[in-house]
Amino acid sequence: MASAGRPLTGSMLGRLRAQWQPRRETCAGVMLTDRCFALELPDCTLAHFKLDHDGPGRPPGGGPPPHLASLLGSPGRSYSLCVPVAPEAGCGARVRAARLHQRLLRQLRGGAFAQCQLLRLLDYRPGGQPGSAHHGFLLRDPRDCLETRRALLRLLGACEESPRPHLGEFESSPQGQLWQRRWEPEDGEWREAGSALVRPIPEPELHPVLPDLTSSAVFPSREAAQAVLEACTSFIPEAQVVLDLVNQCPKQVQKGKFPVIVIEGLDATGKTTVTQSVSDSLKAVLLKSPPPSVAHWREIFDDEPTIIRRAFYSLGNYIVASEIAKKSTQSPVIVDRYWHSTATYALATEISGGLQYLPPAHHHLYQWPKDLLKPDLVLLLTVSPEERVQRIAGRGLEKTREEAELEANKVFRQKVELSYQHMENPGCHLVDASACREKVLQTVLSLIRNN
Repeated sequence: MASAGRPLTGSMLGRLRAQWQPRRETCAGVMLTDRCFALELPDCTLAHFKLDHDGPGRPPGGGPPPHLASLLGSPGRSYSLCVPVAPEAGCGARVRAARLHQRLLRQLRGGAFAQCQLLRLLDYRPGGQPGSAHHGFLLRDPRDCLETRRALLRLLGACEESPRPHLGEFESSPQGQLWQRRWEPEDGEWREAGSALVRPIPEPELHPVLPDLTSSAVFPSREAAQAVLEACTSFIPEAQVVLDLVNQCPKQVQKGKFPVIVIEGLDATGKTTVTQSVSDSLKAVLLKSPPPSVAHWREIFDDEPTIIRRAFYSLGNYIVASEIAKKSTQSPVIVDRYWHSTATYALATEISGGLQYLPPAHHHLYQWPKDLLKPDLVLLLTVSPEERVQRIAGRGLEKTREEAELEANKVFRQKVELSYQHMENPGCHLVDASACREKVLQTVLSLIRNN
């Protein structure tokens, strides 16, 4: 094997091919020849490629496209890490994989990897099969330092989870080809387990993670979210308390005769002020999601992976729904955030790349859950990004993690906003909240009367 920092010569490549070819058949099952990869590039586009195990022939049209060659080839060296989950795996396995992925993310951001570039990588099986996507990373070492590989192998060697992350190492050939060498644990050590040629492939019609989101982020039912938290009770005691509260709520609740209005919006759009003013004007009950009975645990669940965090917020919606059903028999109800915010943040977080990769309009992920009490009207408060920044600075409050992400990541904010606009059954009525407080209140009250 060529050492890190030494380019492959023609004779070295020939020897490597001779070594790799006999192994191809024995490791074909492990290497999953039908799997593809989606790499998130710095410009928020996705580069799709696959690994060709059928021989070292030169790719059609020469080498890989420049954007892949610059990130996977020399100078420098790149490594792929993906956390596998069996398609038929239950919630427990998906939760364990998500927690391992989060732990690796934190470890790869410092220490021996501080000088490396970290990009999102998705390992998937084409065809839109649920449960086939594996989340991971591309670790790009611009220095091509041997210590980076050693640190990576030590890190993965310390993983006690099974199955362990898939590890690949990319290398350029003198002919301009890209190869990935696979590493596998064997007798307590990581060893080379074969190779494959990197070939670019066309972009699929839909983002490959979409089939998995109903079981990992945008839960379509109370039972789906409950199953996730049930897998968390051994390491998050509060999860059992949330489940107990949910189990006390009727599974089917009906809205009373009074209207139910949900007010959504990003932080600093005036949502808190508007919800309070509207509830005062209508003599309505004001509720929040998540409700006070579980809201004090937000910090605990916000520190967990998306699958756990969104299950918590989803179940908070069902607890609020039970309160809505009771209160709407006596007076109007105003709700500060509900299902739409749970779904939009999940979509923006889990779908890599830019706006173009969100589900198309009318996709089932934008539909309201059939078992969740539906409001009469949903209003979405909006202000310009510049206005939001000024308001946040004026408040002088500590930013939440989501707010920091909205401010620092323009694409993330745009994905949240566009997801809100795509929500259906019910959809969101947009309200320009940049005007003075009195005018915004008048606009909101007019919308409520007209709808």
